Amino acid sequence: MRRQAAGFTLMEVLLATSLLAAALALGFGILRAAGATVARGEAMAERNERIRVVSQFLRQRIGGAQAIAFGFDAGSGQALRFAGDAHSMRFVAEQPAYLGRGGPQLHALQARAAGQAQRLEVGFQLLRAGVALPASRPPEPLADGLADVEFAYRALAADGRVGPWERAWTTPQALPMQVRVRIRDARGAWPDMVVALPLAGAGMEGRR
Repeated sequence: MRRQAAGFTLMEVLLATSLLAAALALGFGILRAAGATVARGEAMAERNERIRVVSQFLRQRIGGAQAIAFGFDAGSGQALRFAGDAHSMRFVAEQPAYLGRGGPQLHALQARAAGQAQRLEVGFQLLRAGVALPASRPPEPLADGLADVEFAYRALAADGRVGPWERAWTTPQALPMQVRVRIRDARGAWPDMVVALPLAGAGMEGRR
């Protein structure tokens, strides 16, 4: 006598379908979470690389500032060797060869509004007889999408101690001892950059 093959009941089919749907949902959830983790990791790595590149450029350029005049004060006739406030800075340093002719050129760093954010730019100008010539091209963007950019300066006080940080450099005929750069983006603050200028005080010899 032949035995009749047993089939699945409707309840068993529904249960198996529910379990399969739950397993698929769990699998898709795990894939989405893994994708989000990878995306966050890539975004963090990209931000860290951006911070590294911009910081290295600023350290090299500011730290390489030279005591070369790029203009003269209209009132006193004194040579201008370093000018800076909280959001802009001008000084002479070697221009990287990959950005142009190379050689000493006026560097103009400035934070500009770009929509709801700020952009850090650098411009270069050739020098002739101690005067900066008009720029031959627009400034180059260093970093955009920033929340804030702030520069500060300090020098040795009269008693030989390190002075406080100032938001504006008031001795344009000389170079400061240190420059501090603070940058914030949408993810938070970058590590503070404090750059020492080896030629600090150059230009003050004739005033002592």
